[in-house]
Amino acid sequence: MADSEKDWWDKAAVILHPLGGLLAALAVAGLGFFGSQFLEKRQAEETRARFYSELISKREEADSALRKDMFMSIIQSFLSPGSTSIEDRTVKLELLAYNFHESLNLKPLFTQLEEDIARSTSPARAEEMARLERVAKEVTRKEMVILEGVGSSFERTVDFADVANTPGGIQLEPARLTLDGIARDLSLVVKKVDPTEKGMQVRLEVKTPRAGSSDYDTDDAEFWTGLFDFPMIDHTRLSHDQRCAVVIKNFGKTSARIAIIEFPGAYASLKEKPYVQEMIQDMLGSKKPAGQSAH
Repeated sequence: MADSEKDWWDKAAVILHPLGGLLAALAVAGLGFFGSQFLEKRQAEETRARFYSELISKREEADSALRKDMFMSIIQSFLSPGSTSIEDRTVKLELLAYNFHESLNLKPLFTQLEEDIARSTSPARAEEMARLERVAKEVTRKEMVILEGVGSSFERTVDFADVANTPGGIQLEPARLTLDGIARDLSLVVKKVDPTEKGMQVRLEVKTPRAGSSDYDTDDAEFWTGLFDFPMIDHTRLSHDQRCAVVIKNFGKTSARIAIIEFPGAYASLKEKPYVQEMIQDMLGSKKPAGQSAH
């Protein structure tokens, strides 16, 4: 009985031994096949990603070169000693404003052109002034659309008669804005109004409650603001790499509509860089209240 069982196992071993070798060979072949398929797929994905990255990089380089050439051509002709017509300079300023408003402070150019229009004797002076203001309002609108998408804001109406009849100006109703978990109390005092220049002298006060305390950290700034002060450029720098801007949205004969907006510093103008202290605090994961004013 023992000999028959041994013969059976011997026969099974003879049959299974080549079958095991075959299965091992199939496993190795399958592993090699699927492994090569995986590597080919991975290489194809990396090739596509590299091609896409190179395509985007080349497109950005071409766009940057075009914008650079465009900027140099416009700014050189705009600032050339030879006088050009107001209409021609307005067109050039429009090109600069619509294409470079996020990185350049164009207020001096707007102000200079406004003064030239005011001194001109052209019968189309009113239309030229209205066109200049439309450009400024459109730039402000574009920037506000972006900033309101990432920040917090509120609006108030300023009555010119109230400002004129109140010594020291009027204080508008304050509001609390919360951005990235940081709550601040913002208030604005309108001290003077200049209907001719369509500007206001204001005092902005920002109070940030201290964590675990009833005290506040206060940032305040006093400045003139007008139609040519764009929020991405002209703003007050706050702690935690945040910004606050006062924007004139509409300036009428008897009143004006203004907005106060708070937004992250990453959306400030391209020329503005974070302070070294803020960068270190970001890397360490801590933020200490240290308000800074840009006005």
